[in-house]
Amino acid sequence: MSDFNDQVIADFNKNGGKPGGYFENAPVLLLHAIGAKSGEERTQPLMFLHEGDGPWYVFASYGGGPKDPAWYHNVVTNPDFDISVGDGTTIERVPVHARVLEGDERETTYARQASLFPQFAKYKEDTTRDFIPVIELTRR
Repeated sequence: MSDFNDQVIADFNKNGGKPGGYFENAPVLLLHAIGAKSGEERTQPLMFLHEGDGPWYVFASYGGGPKDPAWYHNVVTNPDFDISVGDGTTIERVPVHARVLEGDERETTYARQASLFPQFAKYKEDTTRDFIPVIELTRR
């Protein structure tokens, strides 16, 4: 997965925040989380939901896997970090604060993402976890 992520990150940076390939025409940000154990910055490309001037939402789907991804534990432990977002020309590094959504708020936001990108419905169907965490990222 590291080689894949490295390629997506390089493509993101080369194309002003709009990677091609698997993520062509998908909203992608770079999450620069601080490692829960290491304290070092870890960069992860993620699809996101962002409408209007509201917060960004990311989804700890892990492709429908049975456990939460490592980056999720990092943002829970260290909720203040940066993301990079781009418009195809310019990339902006934005300081954010993470908040894990719960209950109906989580379900409604996840359903919105699944309506836009059906693979998220499949991830929810495939996982053995009780739910896939949804994280709200607000500008600090």
